Amino acid sequence: MLGALCHAVRVRLTGSPVPERTLAERLSAAGPWRLWVDDVPAGSAEPLAARRLRAEMGRPVSGVRCVLLRYADGEEDLVVVADRGRLDGSGLRRLTAMLTGTLPAGPCPAPDPVVPAPAPAEGPAPDWGRGEAGSAGHGTHHLDLPPGPAGAGRPGPDRLTAALALTLSRYEGHGSTGVVTVAGSRTGAREITVDPARTLTKLCGSAPVPTDRPVTAGLLEDPCPDGAPGDDYLPFLAPPFPLTVALVPGPEGGSRLWFSYRRSHFSRAAVEQFARHLARVCELSAHAPLTPAGDVELLDAEERGRVALLGRPREALTAEKSSLLDAFRRTVAATPDAVAVTAGDTSLTYRELDERGSLLAAGLRARGVRHGDRVGVCLERTAELVVAMLGVLGAGAAYVPTDPAYPADRLAYTASDAGLRVVVTRLSGFPGEGTVAVSPDALLEAAATGQPAPAAPAAPGPDDPAYVIYTSGSTGRPKGVVVPHRNVVSLVEATRDPYRLGTGDVWTLFHSGAFDFSVWEIWGCLLTGGRLVVVPYFVSREPEEFRDLLAAEQVTVLSQTPSAFSQLLRVDHSQLSLRLVVFGGEPLDSRMLLPWFDRHPEGTCRMVNMFGITETTVHVTAQTLTRELALTGSRSVGPALPGWHLYVTDDRGRPVPPGVTGEICVGGAGVADGYLDRPDLTAQRFVTDPVTGGRMYRSGDLGRLLPDGRLEHLGRIDSQVKIRGFRIELDEIRSVLLEDPGVRAAAVVVRRDDPDDPAAARLDAYVVPAEGAAANGTAEIRRRSAGVLPAHMVPTTVTAVDALPLTTNGKLDTDRLPVPSPGLAPARQPAGPDTAAGLPEALLDIWATVLGTPVGLDDDFFELGGNSLFAVRVSAALRARDLPSVALRDLYRTPTIRALTEGL
Repeated sequence: MLGALCHAVRVRLTGSPVPERTLAERLSAAGPWRLWVDDVPAGSAEPLAARRLRAEMGRPVSGVRCVLLRYADGEEDLVVVADRGRLDGSGLRRLTAMLTGTLPAGPCPAPDPVVPAPAPAEGPAPDWGRGEAGSAGHGTHHLDLPPGPAGAGRPGPDRLTAALALTLSRYEGHGSTGVVTVAGSRTGAREITVDPARTLTKLCGSAPVPTDRPVTAGLLEDPCPDGAPGDDYLPFLAPPFPLTVALVPGPEGGSRLWFSYRRSHFSRAAVEQFARHLARVCELSAHAPLTPAGDVELLDAEERGRVALLGRPREALTAEKSSLLDAFRRTVAATPDAVAVTAGDTSLTYRELDERGSLLAAGLRARGVRHGDRVGVCLERTAELVVAMLGVLGAGAAYVPTDPAYPADRLAYTASDAGLRVVVTRLSGFPGEGTVAVSPDALLEAAATGQPAPAAPAAPGPDDPAYVIYTSGSTGRPKGVVVPHRNVVSLVEATRDPYRLGTGDVWTLFHSGAFDFSVWEIWGCLLTGGRLVVVPYFVSREPEEFRDLLAAEQVTVLSQTPSAFSQLLRVDHSQLSLRLVVFGGEPLDSRMLLPWFDRHPEGTCRMVNMFGITETTVHVTAQTLTRELALTGSRSVGPALPGWHLYVTDDRGRPVPPGVTGEICVGGAGVADGYLDRPDLTAQRFVTDPVTGGRMYRSGDLGRLLPDGRLEHLGRIDSQVKIRGFRIELDEIRSVLLEDPGVRAAAVVVRRDDPDDPAAARLDAYVVPAEGAAANGTAEIRRRSAGVLPAHMVPTTVTAVDALPLTTNGKLDTDRLPVPSPGLAPARQPAGPDTAAGLPEALLDIWATVLGTPVGLDDDFFELGGNSLFAVRVSAALRARDLPSVALRDLYRTPTIRALTEGL
């Protein structure tokens, strides 16, 4: 950058003006340079004078330039700008001393011969820097260090490098341990390991790195070793590195940290914040050099208080504590004859739903269910699923939802771990030892026939458990999350007014009852008087049928995982009545919504990205998305909901500065009671809130809190993987793939063909091509990613798929991704005859292509490895040949080609 190797000094000549001729003679004696004189028509304190001074001190040169600025009030400034290859800090100080007469005039020596360090590659703009892409120019900032202990002197280059490395490591990664690259103007780039156990005095150990290693921060070493050469000193006119730091003499013999930064990489606010924290580390290294690096606090008490306030919502939650049952019955009393649930041909009013729930509760009590028990609910998505949940709550118990599609082993484990004595299900043989399986019909019949039942239990209170949902654990062992009634009621009350939830809304129940997104769908609707439309499983997997259901039922409120919504975007969605779409369950890449905004004005349908966790009751934050945010690929999930609050902390639970990545922690109204019968795990994840003294949940998710209080969600901490020694964030690769205009959706997985050989691990990418993408798209997609990502992050394979497979909960199902293909996606075959006569032959060809194996007429599609994703690909290939597509439900009923075609 022009001016990166230049420095400048200003000397005020007040009280001892030097004649112009004398200055010129002294300058001529010092070197082959001339004096420039500029008469400024303004006083030295006026804005024009300041602008002229700024312009002269910021003017890059290839040698030495000396300017005398004479102001209208008689004041004079002498400005000298020099290339460091001609005058270093000592030489510039000597020249100004000769010009002002404090040293005899004479030749100015050239700098000592120093082999310049090779310039390292420039790193990308760091996320915490908040620079603006495409912006030009640079800015400066300085901060004076307080005096150190007597005899300590100014920090040397090693001490400053150590402080810079420690501060950078806290800014660039999660945790106290980090490896950072710091560039020096003379020493080159060095890799410094910040070990939390090492003291500040021993943090300087480093190793050189290749010159092509990218850096974002560098140190200008010893820019002025002999003291200040004048009244104002600029150690560089433009930053040699994106963020360049120098230590220069300050006022009254002190030290000053000087920063120059590129606006494309850093905002002024980010640099000012970083400067405060670097100064704090420098001060600590002077006063307490034996402090372990891990114990260093970047934030003081005042700043910790300010950061804590950032994570709090602007509005408080004012709702009173209540049980779900009481809140639901308030809706029943207000709109008893309004339709509450629609499931196919079945419709239940609020009164009917309440009555059926009460009958089922009586049936459960007849089965011995008591207040405080846990009752399993294992039902398909139907109206009776909602009735069963109400019945369990009415019996004073907590429901434990499971999905009938779960493997038998998982169902048995859940029943055993939750201590279920009764499970409401239609499965013929529920696999739970000691568990009684009973159908909803049997429970309603028992209540209707007047079988003796114990007296109604005490109504559940706000603090009683409402449900226990099991989530996967890092060890593979599911764990039950205990959520009390008050949490769900608080969630609904926190969102009722901001999103205008009311009796005119029609919601969908799209998700499995075992996925906590359904908690929001069911109770968000029923506690605000809306109508809940149950989406059958097969309809949820067929985008066109789902679209038709949304239109027919005039759905207004839709909840979706981004993976599920991406399938809806593939069909015509222009005639929908949606006014609110809520995303959750997995990270959303907002760029995928651009096709939606093409059809639906922002004022017609509100798109909201909500971040949440099962352990904090479904949703924590909310961000209304706009086309502008989608164009920028915003990762913001918004500020905390009323009643919830956020912290972002390092691995020791300390708050990190705004904009810096750390672990997302959640406190407030949504924090669950803990994990069922897992006290050790509960103690690890549910900790004391440092501000309120209540409970706080450590999420295990990465994020950063922005200066305006919004949260950016950056994926799971454990989504970071290591391949051949490189630490890789899979979400970063996915983001690059999604930047390709030929990609609609993407996923990246690590595949280890030989677990005993770490070098055999590779990255496999899967992409859903955009409409009209080129046939050789995967090759071009990989070629483009190779131009953006370092070599160790470029996917080994890029495989095109028609859709990303989803789990029962609507999340990406990595186990069902196809075998990776290093080549192109299967080419479409020529169109077949416009008749079903050629259907068996076409299916033989298509199944073999999709499944990657020879196929016979009587081979079972699913035994060959088929799944719902492959079924979607089969249907798409049939349509491309102008043949009738195959519905997923038909394929499940008749999974062979012979049986399937005979039924058509």
